[in-house]
Amino acid sequence: MPLRDHFRPPLDDIASWEEFHGAWPTVIVMALNRKLPPRYVAGPRVHLGAAMEIDVSAYDQDKPASFGRTTGEGGIATATWAPPRPTFDVATDLPDQDAYEVRIHDTRRHRRLVAAVEIVSPANKDRPENRRAFVSKCAALLQEQVSVAIVDLVTTRQFNLYGDLLDLIGQTDPALAADPSWTYAAACRRTRPGETWRFQTWNHALTLGHPLPTLPLWLADDLAVPLELEETYEETCRILRLA
Repeated sequence: MPLRDHFRPPLDDIASWEEFHGAWPTVIVMALNRKLPPRYVAGPRVHLGAAMEIDVSAYDQDKPASFGRTTGEGGIATATWAPPRPTFDVATDLPDQDAYEVRIHDTRRHRRLVAAVEIVSPANKDRPENRRAFVSKCAALLQEQVSVAIVDLVTTRQFNLYGDLLDLIGQTDPALAADPSWTYAAACRRTRPGETWRFQTWNHALTLGHPLPTLPLWLADDLAVPLELEETYEETCRILRLA
């Protein structure tokens, strides 16, 4: 089914984009928790305000461990899902980010953040300071080896936050044109398969009227599960009766 424009008529006359953005994270969590290994759990988090928050989180409930095996061709084969090769792969180290925050962890359950899905809202793109806050948060998560998926359906703001994230860390994806798509989905991770840190992404431009892609959501260096955006998007539209 096609991607709709949730920010313009006729759809925004039927339902506000806030309704869809509020429901989609829960549907994603339900789909992820059906396929995550037992030691991982996903949970939604929706926060309305100036501060950017993680929309979907995946936690490791135990100590880190290795899963899967490395193929002879340098790819990754896992017991859960074998993701495609990254669309962008470069040797780099991420700059340190200032962090002024308090994080409280449940040590009884050994909860460790390993992955985050960020669903972009118009407020994340409406002014320079909000865009900087969003990409700085993503970079800080990546610095801590938390994989990040950015999903941007906002058609009313002419910015690409994936490109801004690359600018922040001093990289350029050749696949991004001079005028990159305003709607896109990108999975990013920082990994160290050998002696060098690598920054890898799986970037897809989104087009109205076309299906959404499946992204790899990395739980460990050698373990990923599919983030099936099309399936969860359509289920959310069905629940909200968005034709």
